[in-house]
Amino acid sequence: MRFITLLATTFFLLLLSQGLQAKQTVSVDYMNGFDDIDGLRFAYRPFEQELATDWFGDIKLYWETSAVVWEYGNDNTHSVSYAISLTPVLMKQVATVYDEYPLYVEAGIGVSYVGDQEVAGKDIGSNYQFEDRLGLVMELDQSQDVALRYMHFSNGGFNNDNPGLDFLNLSYAYHF
Repeated sequence: MRFITLLATTFFLLLLSQGLQAKQTVSVDYMNGFDDIDGLRFAYRPFEQELATDWFGDIKLYWETSAVVWEYGNDNTHSVSYAISLTPVLMKQVATVYDEYPLYVEAGIGVSYVGDQEVAGKDIGSNYQFEDRLGLVMELDQSQDVALRYMHFSNGGFNNDNPGLDFLNLSYAYHF
């Protein structure tokens, strides 16, 4: 936990010194797991940065910290687990819907700490996981957007037990 806090603080200070937009974001995701795992994900983005690249043109970079609560099973076999994550995410506008709503594709790979090494009856091999995401984000206006994401948690093969956890998320974000 201290490592993630130190890492987040270091990146925040480094990027803050490079002229960031002060837009902060909070979001909530409903997570539907491929193994009958349901969850809620709460996230916070302290800033975002516009980047001009030669290959991809203008893209956005944001760092997101998140907390996840997963539930699995019936009432008599019910289990709950949690995770915390830190993820850098890149976004690129790919279209505009009805000439009004910008549509972005996003991708990111971050680090997670999962509270239980067994989630939904699966030994995930380690409490330390990678959080991978790929999503579509539609900006509704300057202060809110919705997203559909595929998320995968895995220990990256650092352990022989690596079944992974897969989710389809529906997200709402508010910018301030």
